[in-house]
Amino acid sequence: MFWSHSDEVAFQSRFYEHREDSSVADTFKISELAKEFGVTTRSIRFYEDVGLLQPERDGTIRVYQRRDKTRLKLILRGKRLGFSLAEIRELFDLYDTNQSDSQLQQMIKIIDDKQAKLQRQLDDIEVMMQELNTAKARCQQALDDKSTNRKRRKNNHSQSKYEG
Repeated sequence: MFWSHSDEVAFQSRFYEHREDSSVADTFKISELAKEFGVTTRSIRFYEDVGLLQPERDGTIRVYQRRDKTRLKLILRGKRLGFSLAEIRELFDLYDTNQSDSQLQQMIKIIDDKQAKLQRQLDDIEVMMQELNTAKARCQQALDDKSTNRKRRKNNHSQSKYEG
């Protein structure tokens, strides 16, 4: 699935909770998030520009909350799984609103479509792996055959020296 149960619980608990008194430990600088997730600060700013992250500002400094950290984790996981940023945004939008039956059905459809696509890719990878294994075995067999033929020729050449 796109996110684990623990991610979901963390997301829910932090998302709907607005805390005026959040401690410094609950906030992060862009450089801290970039380092933790192995991405550039430019990438994080891009996710902000497209509306996936919404850090608070302290003057010109971006202040990221746990909600932003969780969302960044989900964005990166979604990208690794092949979700487009538009699909990730749609999932966030569906998740962020009061979830009606139609919204939940839409979310299920998005997930079903992505699962089907990933399954097709997995099937294609399995076929490709089989084809590569077959090609590798043929190459190895060709090398083995050449090596055997060289040894035979060498032995035949050696024997003909002694016979002559």
